[in-house]
Amino acid sequence: MFQPNPEDRLHLRKHRARSVILTTQELVEIRAAQRTFEGAYMRTALSQFSFALIILKIFTSEFYAIGALFAVYGAAVLLCSIYRRYQGNTQFFISTDNNGEVTSKFRTSGNSVLLLTALSIGAYVGLMVLTWQLEA
Repeated sequence: MFQPNPEDRLHLRKHRARSVILTTQELVEIRAAQRTFEGAYMRTALSQFSFALIILKIFTSEFYAIGALFAVYGAAVLLCSIYRRYQGNTQFFISTDNNGEVTSKFRTSGNSVLLLTALSIGAYVGLMVLTWQLEA
């Protein structure tokens, strides 16, 4: 209840994360990371929603399960995008633990890549199963 704000433990050049003023080079790097990673996840989610809508509008009722699969996959990619953004917000800071030790806080996007890989494999396995059921 009386815990400090998590951003008060993250520092960059001896400033708290909430009050830091970034240099031009740091802003360029952060914007590039946002365009590359966060934008890519968001574009993928939007394209999956669009594809699901096309399937649901154009095809007959036998294909509704495939359209629903892509809609669920798009929602999962959107959640993965939110998780990636959460990880990316603390990527450039250093952290102070409870003992007062300062540690460098750089986090790769490996967790979100593994999550998206598992989601993609699951979606494509589901697509294969639904496609086989159409033939039967």
